[in-house]
Amino acid sequence: MPPRFSFLKRGSYFDMSRSPRYSVLFALPLLIAYEALAAALAGPRSASQVRNGADVLLKEGFIAVAGRNGPLIFIAAVVGVGIWFIARDIKRSGQGVRPLVFGGMLAESIALAAIFGVVIGTMTVKLLGSLHVLAMTGAPTTQIAAMSWTTRLMLSLGAGLYEELLFRVLLVSALAAGARIVFGFGTRGAGVFATIVGALIFSGFHYIGPYGDPFRLTSFTFRAISGVAFSALYLTRGFGITAWTHSLYDAFLLLG
Repeated sequence: MPPRFSFLKRGSYFDMSRSPRYSVLFALPLLIAYEALAAALAGPRSASQVRNGADVLLKEGFIAVAGRNGPLIFIAAVVGVGIWFIARDIKRSGQGVRPLVFGGMLAESIALAAIFGVVIGTMTVKLLGSLHVLAMTGAPTTQIAAMSWTTRLMLSLGAGLYEELLFRVLLVSALAAGARIVFGFGTRGAGVFATIVGALIFSGFHYIGPYGDPFRLTSFTFRAISGVAFSALYLTRGFGITAWTHSLYDAFLLLG
């Protein structure tokens, strides 16, 4: 979980909503919906085996060790770690959960997704200096556009959940720790280094594999800026809101 900031008053909505007991529980519906859709789309009546790339990458190690049971073991491990974070947070805070907070988190995620779509697109246009860039970066590739809306929804949910888990929770944290150990950076410098390098890796990841996009500077810049924005959001608002914002942001792009 990201570090707490001193300006967040303990017990306020902004403090509670980024705590593990709310953040992890808020992300749980994304896990359930994504895995249910992926299983349905890959069922015996469908030839589709499309999965989110970060999902595949995270599960590869478990598949190598446990074979076909690897994905189930991975999901069980994720749920188990999540329960541990929730239980520890409840014990430390001495508080349970308030259902109204989840409503506020959903409203915040919807608003942030809409804002990110405008701000990131505008920043890409400003950097590249071309008025036609915004339409190009916001359009899905031909392969994705040809997919059913349920497949595109599944990919959007997986992007928010598994890409944030891989690129923010694991990669950015590892890069920040490495920058402190190897380069002797302070906390702020390590965070900036991890955010920028992580955003470049996050953007490059979208051009790998059979469903990867053809490389274009416009889309690479767009995604790199997105990576920086999502890293900043993760550090300030926690995993749950970041995962939902990312999922809704992708859904707006892929289903719009």
